[in-house]
Amino acid sequence: MDRVAPTQRPNERNAGTQRWRDLLFVHWPIPVSALRPLIPSQLSIDTWEGVAYIGIVPFAMHDVLPTFLPKAMAFNFLETNLRTYVHLQGREPGVWFFSLEAESWLAVQTARLTFGLPYHHATMQMQKQASEVTYSTHRKASNEAHLRTRYTIDTKLGPSIPGSFEHFLLERYLLFSVKGGNLYRGQVHHTPYPAYRAVVHELEESLVKAAGMPQTVGLPPIAHYSPGVDVEVFALKSITKV
Repeated sequence: MDRVAPTQRPNERNAGTQRWRDLLFVHWPIPVSALRPLIPSQLSIDTWEGVAYIGIVPFAMHDVLPTFLPKAMAFNFLETNLRTYVHLQGREPGVWFFSLEAESWLAVQTARLTFGLPYHHATMQMQKQASEVTYSTHRKASNEAHLRTRYTIDTKLGPSIPGSFEHFLLERYLLFSVKGGNLYRGQVHHTPYPAYRAVVHELEESLVKAAGMPQTVGLPPIAHYSPGVDVEVFALKSITKV
């Protein structure tokens, strides 16, 4: 499977720009059978050496700006996504989102309408002191969807090498979503993540369970960190009926 082609910038005008900052990536292996009922049949589950993974990514969004708005109206908020990895008939490796938490009500409504993504309004906090980060999110509409974590930024890894495990987990530029009965593909573009190892000291979450998958309690996560990238976002393209 070509995992490099999606990293190339599309030859078209972007639909907006964003800056992603202070990203924690935590991943766990999960049985394919637990994912399959939750993902459209047109998509195949992408695995690393036969193993599927789910990931939680809490981070900060800065200067989020659709092209139709003036720069003065760019806005900032925290976001956390729960995801796995999929591909379309052996090509276009990308992300399937089970949920996305955001502290901006406007961002939630806009993303649901524009991208068909399962965003939820949440109360969120992030604190960073030197190399230690504390982050929490609590979905406003549910007592059963939250995350709290405390972690330390560790060894520098640098950009992930194509073909490596880190590249499989981190370097994802395509997303798939369902909107109006159609399956869509979206794309982002940015430089490769400057990656670090992360040491997770505390992690309590119920986002995975809320999405209908086996709970992660007691399982040590695979953890990475990135200080962030500047991102171009491109419009969705319809693929097929669901």
